[in-house]
Amino acid sequence: MKRTTQIKPDIKKIKEKAKERTTRTSLTLVLAIFVFLILLSAIAMTALALYLLTKVGILVDVEGDLRLGSVLGFMSLISLVIGGALVFFSSRIPLKPINNLINKMNRLAAGDYNTRLDFGGIISSHPAIKEISASFNTMAEELENTELLRNDFINNFSHEFKTPIVSITGFANLLEKGNLTEEQKQQYLRSIREESIRLSTMATNVLNLTKVENQTILTDVSRFNVSEQVRSAVLLLEGKWAKKNIDLQLDFDEFEIEANEELLKEVWINLIDNAVKFVPRCGTVELEVTDIGDHLCVKISNTGSEIPPEKQEKIFNKFYQADESHATQGNGIGLAIVKRIVELHKGEVSVNSGNGMTAFTVTLPKQQ
Repeated sequence: MKRTTQIKPDIKKIKEKAKERTTRTSLTLVLAIFVFLILLSAIAMTALALYLLTKVGILVDVEGDLRLGSVLGFMSLISLVIGGALVFFSSRIPLKPINNLINKMNRLAAGDYNTRLDFGGIISSHPAIKEISASFNTMAEELENTELLRNDFINNFSHEFKTPIVSITGFANLLEKGNLTEEQKQQYLRSIREESIRLSTMATNVLNLTKVENQTILTDVSRFNVSEQVRSAVLLLEGKWAKKNIDLQLDFDEFEIEANEELLKEVWINLIDNAVKFVPRCGTVELEVTDIGDHLCVKISNTGSEIPPEKQEKIFNKFYQADESHATQGNGIGLAIVKRIVELHKGEVSVNSGNGMTAFTVTLPKQQ
């Protein structure tokens, strides 16, 4: 029986939102106090001016009494002059960080993704100002990374598409010329079929990534045997791991989970295919499923070349390939799909590489 997930309130996020509201309210109070001090200064200076004018006899008549009309007139004039001067000179203080923010935003909009926001001075120590700086710098950093990924995608994906297209065109031209043996014809036809499948796989991966990226709520949740699903994914890829004479080790009992069965199947296929792709001939691929309380942990590891630490943080990014030489087939989409599907299930995926072994670990809640 299928059912959709229920969204439970996240206490931690609620507390963070409350803290944000507190810091922003405190910033409003600081600005209000600043305006109040300006008004207080204007009143004080006006009162001082009236006192001095009274002392010198300008605002008193012959009998020594205050002239009300003159007092009101001078009070209005002096308040206007003093208040205007104070606002003119003091307004630069609160407007300086705003101007700084606008300038940085304009630079960012113009494509300068290296720009970072730093207000400086005492105001930068306020929690709300820190939040603005952190949010702006995070946005700039993400835009910079996105631009780099976009450029990498254009280069890498163009290369990945161009290679099979050139192969297909070349073999088709050879077949068109004729004068080939039957064995050569069959070989060229097999190559055309393999390259066509490769192109189709890349296009399908892009569509799958777009689909899961646009999905925000996990639907079609059912309870099923995840151990059986992992074994089915292994059998599905038998043609690949059998060619390399891989020592395949499956060490797990039977476990059930609540999840989207079709999406989770994509996770195991991508991770196992990735392990088979990078394991050397006659190497070892090991799969483990363990129970850790409210979660299940699926670990897929393989012997072979290691992933450098500086690349481990990037391999889940779209279109990123740790193998920059393109010696292995791939387009940097599979692991991005894995990460997004795991996130939809409120789980985590991580990689650990060292001592001639690379392991991907997926941790998922048993119930949604």
